[in-house]
Amino acid sequence: MMGTSHAISGAAAWIAITGAVPILSSGAAPLDPVGVLAGAVVCAGAALLPDADHHRATVAQAVPVLGRVATGLIGTLSGGHRHGAHSPIGVAVATLLAWLLSLVIVPVGGIGDIAVGAAAGTAALTCFAVKARDLVRTWPAAWLAGGALALVIVVVVPEQLAWFPGAVAVGYVAHLAGDVLTTGGLPGLWWPWVPRPPAILADLPVLGRIWQVNGYVALPILGDTGSWREKAFAGLLALYVTIAAGYEVLRAMGIDPLALV
Repeated sequence: MMGTSHAISGAAAWIAITGAVPILSSGAAPLDPVGVLAGAVVCAGAALLPDADHHRATVAQAVPVLGRVATGLIGTLSGGHRHGAHSPIGVAVATLLAWLLSLVIVPVGGIGDIAVGAAAGTAALTCFAVKARDLVRTWPAAWLAGGALALVIVVVVPEQLAWFPGAVAVGYVAHLAGDVLTTGGLPGLWWPWVPRPPAILADLPVLGRIWQVNGYVALPILGDTGSWREKAFAGLLALYVTIAAGYEVLRAMGIDPLALV
């Protein structure tokens, strides 16, 4: 999947889990409108994290020089693009780091405890999300948007940052799910062990595309990365996010959306 598709899939996954819009949300982990909306932005950014194993990824461009160095290191440690960073181990590591980041709290006299770690993570992931979706034109503007959202949450509703590790986990998994739906596939659940199919199975028309000769697994209903099917799917997700986000905005304003129907 392309970065723009990953970002919108992360936002959609978060809203589906935490939102309140009837039918379109599962209600599995309901949050108030602020948590749904802010979390959707953070989750969109987190959905770009697995591609930190590639030097051309969105996250690699966020900070000059340092971004490419960091993604190069991640790529080397994880075995290259779509290897370790695109596995359950990658999910676990990212979630653990997000949780550890959320523990970084600094007491500020007259204000109270400030969750600077989660705030910094929120700023960075928001920056990735708005740039991937081309909502801003430059990286400085993206960082400004990320810092603004983090500041608002820290100052106005600091308790909202409790969902930060969860948003990272959901966004990360959304990315992996998206890649499985393309022809490239993923190394499967057992990385670094990537078992290859027996030759007799690899030659079968359908199974050969699902369990590929390199051991990767795919359900390629979206075709190649950047295909018209992927773009159409991303368009549907964007429509979903727009409708559901509008519902949450009305809730935040104290308006019952159902009463307007």
